[in-house]
Amino acid sequence: MYIDLIILGIFIVFIIIYSKKFQNFIFGIAALDILFRIISFINTHLLKGNITDYIDAYLPSSISNIISKYTNGTIEELLIWLYVIIMSIFLYFVCKIFIKRKKIN
Repeated sequence: MYIDLIILGIFIVFIIIYSKKFQNFIFGIAALDILFRIISFINTHLLKGNITDYIDAYLPSSISNIISKYTNGTIEELLIWLYVIIMSIFLYFVCKIFIKRKKIN
């Protein structure tokens, strides 16, 4: 089923609508991926029973997992590189914020 793809699409549309700056868009995508990874970690290490089946079936483990699940070949490679670029920009913004705070104190 395409429920994980629909969930990702809804979140991305929400991020696009409410982000006025490019930086906010990057932070939103990174936060979404981190949320998926935290839910996947909790599902793997803490939960048992029917809820794990539900989470495995309907929630993706990461954005890159969704890309790999629904695409292949050249399109998958391009989307994974776009994902890596977005995460690299996120890392740049986070480092920039830490450096800026260090200079102020």
